[in-house]
Amino acid sequence: MTRLLRDTLREWAGEARVPHDLADRALRRRSWLPIGATVLAAGLAVGLAAVVAVFAFGMGGDNTAVRPATGVSVPVRPAVTSTDVRGDEENAPPRKLVAAGNVALSAYYTTEIEKLEGNWERARRVWSLYDPRTDTYERTSWAWVDAAPGLQLAAVVEGDLLGKRIGVLDMNTRQLLDTIDLEHAVGSVSWSPDGTKLLATAYSEYPDRWQVMGENSQSMPESTRIGYYVIDIATSEVRYRALPPYAENNVNVRQDLGWSLDGSLIWQPTSLGRQPRIYLDRDGKQVDAPKDDAYLSHDGITRLSPNGRLVLGDDGLPTKITDRETGAVAGTQRVLQLLAWADDEHVIALGCAKACGNEFDNGLVLVSVDGSRTVPLTAKVNRSKGEWNWVLTPRN
Repeated sequence: MTRLLRDTLREWAGEARVPHDLADRALRRRSWLPIGATVLAAGLAVGLAAVVAVFAFGMGGDNTAVRPATGVSVPVRPAVTSTDVRGDEENAPPRKLVAAGNVALSAYYTTEIEKLEGNWERARRVWSLYDPRTDTYERTSWAWVDAAPGLQLAAVVEGDLLGKRIGVLDMNTRQLLDTIDLEHAVGSVSWSPDGTKLLATAYSEYPDRWQVMGENSQSMPESTRIGYYVIDIATSEVRYRALPPYAENNVNVRQDLGWSLDGSLIWQPTSLGRQPRIYLDRDGKQVDAPKDDAYLSHDGITRLSPNGRLVLGDDGLPTKITDRETGAVAGTQRVLQLLAWADDEHVIALGCAKACGNEFDNGLVLVSVDGSRTVPLTAKVNRSKGEWNWVLTPRN
């Protein structure tokens, strides 16, 4: 789909108006697309006149609404009919789907350290995204990837490290359903909990970089965050708001924004402490944190069990799960981190090898609340020698 739009727009570059034969041009290019995408191309011909606005809009001010268009139809989330545990015990990162209950590993990234001039270094993320057609993970060239709840759509940032274009990808066909050009480069994109909006954080320079001062010594620059975008994928409406970095006692260079658990607010990170997040409403004004967000993990996932009765504890061996009402310990687990609830009785966690002699020698596991049962989901590897990081997403 990207090729279809790009080549059509190239033909329009010298025209002041949308051509009268727009639909014919799009339909003539159907032969470029895989069989599974020809129906999409035919339907898209009618709506291309509206979609083309994305490639030419200009933004001004701190809160500008732009590009009302046809957008992308939000697919109905599938009902999870199986709670079978899926894993790849032989590989880390995994090659085959990893899932348990209502949670799946939708994507992951590895990190490559690149040396730059002046003793500077940067960390490049190399993303792999789940492919339902093969039940495996496919390496991508995107600068950032995030899968929507339900694993039907993915949002991708096109570019080298940062990008000024966001794509909405059909995970089943691997076709781009929409592309959204931006004035400012973004370094991350995140789906709202209901899978209808995108939140992208803008930077003036790539944030994951540092200067080497000596052995085991690094100097971190100031954060280069400049603002954020909120994008409604159904209407293609884009809003940008300037937001400088939060500097008070905050040494984080990457300061990506996130969603509240109900998706009504967004938050910006601060330093770790009593107030790790500052919440903003749709107008960018600071508001009180929602009550339930006290259970929001640093990965943006709720620590509350699906039935709302139990709470995942802090990182550290051993971990514990407590009763929400009484605070009583419901169980302890010999794992390093409790990551996400698979169901009311099991949790996806980070477990270390053998007796945890080396905490970096670890992998994903499924552990019961009482800690008596642990099932490996990936191989255990020394992540300090080749770090990989997972993205866990609800399957419905």
